[in-house]
Amino acid sequence: MNASSSYDAVTVDREALQASWNRTRGHLDAARAHLQDLPNIDLSATLEFLEHNELGLAFDCLVDLGDDLDLPLTFWQHLDRAAREMRLCSDALHTPHLTAADICRRHLAAASERAVREHLSRFAVA
Repeated sequence: MNASSSYDAVTVDREALQASWNRTRGHLDAARAHLQDLPNIDLSATLEFLEHNELGLAFDCLVDLGDDLDLPLTFWQHLDRAAREMRLCSDALHTPHLTAADICRRHLAAASERAVREHLSRFAVA
């Protein structure tokens, strides 16, 4: 590989990385929007992490903030997409040490089930 093709590969890798960061940031911002108007929610740490492109730490903060709240499916979908973009998901959801991505996936599953039940209940009433 000559110097020119090596430089081109680095440029492509850097562009791909930046695109991934942008997608991740978009998902984190969309999830954060669900929390910004809620009382007693402090997003200062999350905003600081986002400002310094510490996307994994921002993700952890958002999962932690949302863990005890009844948030909509879209909140957890955005966090799940961010986790997948950052390749944080593990295959072991039942291990003693859960990561923030694992907690996110559990909330995503629960919120999905609630959404399906609510959707089906509308047809049962009609």
